[in-house]
Amino acid sequence: MIRVLLADDQSLVRAGFRALLDAQPDVEVAGEAADGAEAVARVRELRPDVVLMDIRMPVLDGLAATREITGDPELGAVKVVMLTTFELDEYVFEAIRSGASGFLVKDTEPEELLRAVRAVTDGDALLSPGVTRRLIEEFAARSKAPARATELDELTEREREVMALVGLGLSNEEIARRLVVSPLTAKTHVSRTMVKLGARDRAQLVVLAYESGLVRPGWLG
Repeated sequence: MIRVLLADDQSLVRAGFRALLDAQPDVEVAGEAADGAEAVARVRELRPDVVLMDIRMPVLDGLAATREITGDPELGAVKVVMLTTFELDEYVFEAIRSGASGFLVKDTEPEELLRAVRAVTDGDALLSPGVTRRLIEEFAARSKAPARATELDELTEREREVMALVGLGLSNEEIARRLVVSPLTAKTHVSRTMVKLGARDRAQLVVLAYESGLVRPGWLG
């Protein structure tokens, strides 16, 4: 079972998510939280697989709560998906840099929410459909001038190529078509790159791709 914690200050939103998730045979809601501080405490208590975290909450906002969770080595297995009303919420960029596995807009389709929960549990990053490239472009525009990361020296040429394509917002299937390899091979390259660079997930690979200079703003078509 995939155990999910719901963190949102609106009880109606939590109730809607609970009804959807509890109806799935492979998902259960482990608990709820109405603010960021409670979310952090509940995560430490319940150790869920995934946290659906609203960005704007009282006491402690979702961004600060995410930093506490992703910054705690004992909670390394917990994945955080940020929930936002706006697709390009300004805090999303910092959330992903801080270790969130992605984000969803609150009015996303139920099927997409379920896919998100399952995807991040499998170690994939999740961004709402149609938003990935715009998010990356905006992130890149806000980033400082990149400095070459020596960590990239550990990567093979193919791994660098794959990381650059991840940085451009391509899925494993799109990378496979671009490189004329199987999706499984593409996924293997992505996984090995994350291990070598110590990235929690695909979202952090995107960040590293820009911060290292492997990908630059304006490369997206």
